Amino acid sequence: MKIHWIAILVCFFLLNCAKYNSNMSIVSPKEKYGIVIHGGAGNFKEKSLDKEERKAQEAALNSALIAAYAILEKGGSATDAVETAVMILEDSPHFNAGKGSVYNAKGQVEMDASIMDGKSRKAGGIAGVTLVRNPITLARAVMEKSDYVLLMGEGALEFAKEHNIQTEDEAYFQTEKSQKKLDKAKKTKKTSLDHDDKHGTVGAVALDKYGNLAAATSTGGLNNKRYGRIGDSSIAGSGTYADNSSCAISCTGIGEYFILTQAAISVSKNMLLQKNTLDKAMKDVLFNQIEKIGGRGGMIGIDKNGNISAQKTTTGMYRGWMTSTLDKKVLIFDEQ
Repeated sequence: MKIHWIAILVCFFLLNCAKYNSNMSIVSPKEKYGIVIHGGAGNFKEKSLDKEERKAQEAALNSALIAAYAILEKGGSATDAVETAVMILEDSPHFNAGKGSVYNAKGQVEMDASIMDGKSRKAGGIAGVTLVRNPITLARAVMEKSDYVLLMGEGALEFAKEHNIQTEDEAYFQTEKSQKKLDKAKKTKKTSLDHDDKHGTVGAVALDKYGNLAAATSTGGLNNKRYGRIGDSSIAGSGTYADNSSCAISCTGIGEYFILTQAAISVSKNMLLQKNTLDKAMKDVLFNQIEKIGGRGGMIGIDKNGNISAQKTTTGMYRGWMTSTLDKKVLIFDEQ
């Protein structure tokens, strides 16, 4: 009788092992994975770029790609990869996000950011935030540690302090470059899209080894903006979107038009409903929706199969990628 029960226990153990192995095969690592990033899009020409500034921008983009890809290569999550890439770009004074954010009409920095996990379809966003060193980290905390999707202003800063998210004093965000841009804008009495000054919004999209997608976007918004203006970079579905059944998207450009067209989620819907490729879906949204109502900009994407795309309706867009099937590449204009 004792032997009989031992045999039953052994069989039960083997059956559970088989079930476990079967489940593991569903989430076994995939061969295609990767990261795509951007640093803004705008109408500028190659000859207008300062050589030293360009080197610094390209160095930051390369650093972001290498760090994010290393996470994916080791089996890390897409969400970790996009947050890491965006944090590196936020810490650079050469992009309109984090430290390099442009000023509003009062000479202050107000930052927007959002992040989305394609597996859970959860998202977090922050808008009009001051003093937070890495807005994308705060957006992720909103996604993972709150019951909300979007926090703004003083409330978002209070939430950041409660969750020990790093802040800096105002001096950290004060750069000579941003002050000159504001002074110029005030003289012309215009609110300007800072991307045309070769200094733009940042974003990242990734697919990890387990088929999970994620997207993240961060910006200082418009130079000389007023009235607490908020753009698409803080809004899941407009400037940022990720869904494991389709793609991950991060946008850059005049935010109002990306909000009006629900640009990021529109790419996903185009793929799911019209069965278009990622590349074709992005072009449709940029050229047939955004550009037709007067908007401009660009977007990056990666789909569930690891295909990537970076599209723009402007002369230039800082962008780069590093995948398991493609070598690392950083571009500003068309193929260089």
